[in-house]
Amino acid sequence: MDIRQDLVRVYRWLRRHGLNDSHSGNASVRDGDGFWITPSGAGADRLRARDLVRCPLEGPLPKAASLDAPLHRAVYRAQPEAAAVLHSHGPATIAVTLDGRDFHPVDFEGQYYFRRVPVLRMPYGAYLEQAPAAVAAALAEHPVAVVCGHGAYAWGSSLDLAYKWTCSLESSARLWLLARQAGTLAAAPEPFPGE
Repeated sequence: MDIRQDLVRVYRWLRRHGLNDSHSGNASVRDGDGFWITPSGAGADRLRARDLVRCPLEGPLPKAASLDAPLHRAVYRAQPEAAAVLHSHGPATIAVTLDGRDFHPVDFEGQYYFRRVPVLRMPYGAYLEQAPAAVAAALAEHPVAVVCGHGAYAWGSSLDLAYKWTCSLESSARLWLLARQAGTLAAAPEPFPGE
């Protein structure tokens, strides 16, 4: 399958499964000395492979590219193994990280995959300026990171893996919220050794 068609498919899944609304988030996949990214204002329901924008890893970025194109490029530069970067607005992930503190999953899979999810705080008005370097630095050390009040970023050595990390983070956040609502959060298992 063409990597652009694959990217459109995953971007639609993010919408279909409630991780983005109709026109939020963005997604990219590396392609040689550049990457394909969703265009600015992309609507997942109508996006086609031919709508994606090719961006270079060096030099000016096309105006039609997502506003997050500089961030995606910074991640690819900081994380040479990254084959894809996804940005999602999962409601549970945003809700459990609104306090600005790093998120520590309480479920088995969440602790196994992430142990700690860095949460980056920055003024909303300074997001476009500050986020590329901050998110790239966090993703150089972690598979996922969250910008407080905005959403999650995930990278993977494949598009599939970036999608898995995105879904796993949202699942852990939902479980955390359900456990808190059920009053069982204090009874959660101890973290993995070394944490």
